[in-house]
Amino acid sequence: MISTALWAQQPITVYNELPNPKPTTATWQSVQNNVISWGSTDVRYKKEAPFSGSIAGTITQTAWRGERISQQLVVSAATPIKQLRIELSDLKSSKGNTISTQKALKGFVRYVMTDGLNKDGQGGCGVRPDHSIYDSSLVADAIDHLNSTIAVSQKTTQAVWIGIDVPQTAVPGLYTATATVNDGNTVLKKLTLRINVIKHTLPTADNQMFHLDLWQNPFAIARYHGVEPWSDAHLEAMKPYVQLYREAGGRSITCSIMHRPWNGQTYDPFRSMITWTKKVDGTWSFDFTVFDKLVEFMRTEGIKGNIYCYSMIPWALSFRYFDQASDEFKYLNMEPGSALYTEVWGKLLRDFAAHLKAKGWFDHTYLSMDERELDVMKKTIALIREADPNFKISLAGSLKNGISSELSDFCVSLKDKYTEEMKRERKAQGKLTTYYTCCTEPYPNTFTFSPPAEAEFLGWYAAKENLDGYLRWSIWSWVENPLQDSRFDNWAAGDTYMIYPGARSSIRFERLKAGIQAYEKVRLLREEFKNSPAKLKKINQILTSFDEHRIPKEGAAKIVNKARAEINRL
Repeated sequence: MISTALWAQQPITVYNELPNPKPTTATWQSVQNNVISWGSTDVRYKKEAPFSGSIAGTITQTAWRGERISQQLVVSAATPIKQLRIELSDLKSSKGNTISTQKALKGFVRYVMTDGLNKDGQGGCGVRPDHSIYDSSLVADAIDHLNSTIAVSQKTTQAVWIGIDVPQTAVPGLYTATATVNDGNTVLKKLTLRINVIKHTLPTADNQMFHLDLWQNPFAIARYHGVEPWSDAHLEAMKPYVQLYREAGGRSITCSIMHRPWNGQTYDPFRSMITWTKKVDGTWSFDFTVFDKLVEFMRTEGIKGNIYCYSMIPWALSFRYFDQASDEFKYLNMEPGSALYTEVWGKLLRDFAAHLKAKGWFDHTYLSMDERELDVMKKTIALIREADPNFKISLAGSLKNGISSELSDFCVSLKDKYTEEMKRERKAQGKLTTYYTCCTEPYPNTFTFSPPAEAEFLGWYAAKENLDGYLRWSIWSWVENPLQDSRFDNWAAGDTYMIYPGARSSIRFERLKAGIQAYEKVRLLREEFKNSPAKLKKINQILTSFDEHRIPKEGAAKIVNKARAEINRL
């Protein structure tokens, strides 16, 4: 076990944002009264600038049944607001039908420090030890549902995010709700929200076909909450985060089966969930207790999909084990193809296969790798097949490696494009075919400074390319103080997480979910119109706009909003 002696629980409910490095803009001089309006979910409203759009007291959205509809409300305070508070009535139709908003997401959009792309504008990879090199600023991202009121200082802007889940059983029609903006018990303004519910129905998150794989880091939660890894308190702390992941459609479990598979690149390194032991007699044994605890916990919480195990080919070919003879941890440096690697990993794989079969998890488990040299990957695959030919293998890598036939789950970067033939062949074989983004892509992406619509673009892109889903390497690999500062010593700000402490969602995460909903809409409409070539052609025409090269000129918001409106009319 890892000592938590130096760990103390970090802020969960109440915290202060960092000072704004940007000065208050001169445009406040013309703002004499508080401005309260519906805003756009495409905008991260600046704390230091007043709302500048057309003031809207009424807004109308279109929703499928089963869809989450998001809306942003903006308050620009010309004078201080001591206790900003939002009330939201139920949605009611003229025919007397009601959609409850009791469980709606209502949260203040909090400001976190961010930076930007590399100086050349070509992505966010590379070490960043000196944050002063980048143009740091406060950016709106975390959605704080844990606090019912917030103080808004004079000449600052505060947005509120509202997310309403339209029931699958909702009767189609036009529904109206009132959002009341208060300062304590004083009403500042009332706004009207209308939702036009149409006949189509989305599946629940558990029944989505979209394959969402966001890597989880349980060690970050243990550190932030100040609890012993794998204790009951640790698992209890994980529950609300896992539920956010599940509600987005996440069904994959991330497991590290060796120590630091990514060489400790995150603030909280991944540690092995399998204990490797070299006995006094020189034989090897493997303890799966922690692995079992995580998988059983996740499955109990509804994450019942694939179990991805990293990694037989880590970034550094160094493997930690406990040496009984010396009563200490040591490291083995060994390469795929070597006698020692074959001996140790061969034993682990055989024991692991037997254990997984006994648990009933074998068919859901993937031995997972990142891209490595082709020769190394082939040697590793040969060893896997020797240990058990039915092991499933997943790879996040390149199309050029020529080993697609070996991969039950193949994920390539956005810039790589599968051939139509490869996608058809893999689909016919029941294999997963997905894509990923990371620090490499300047757009579309999910950095804290990325335009919000880029997160939604990701799901639409998967629909356009007829892919099974999307992977991103982290959902909560937090930096040191994630509520205040999303910058990291490696990569652009926000690259390491989408969900904040306190199980707070984010603008990025909500828009990612909207993209997954769009994917499901396209899938269902394609099925509905399978015998209507004209309508299928129309869907494909709508999707052609999801070309990442169009983003710099047109912007993701324009592309996404146009497509959403057209799809909702079908």
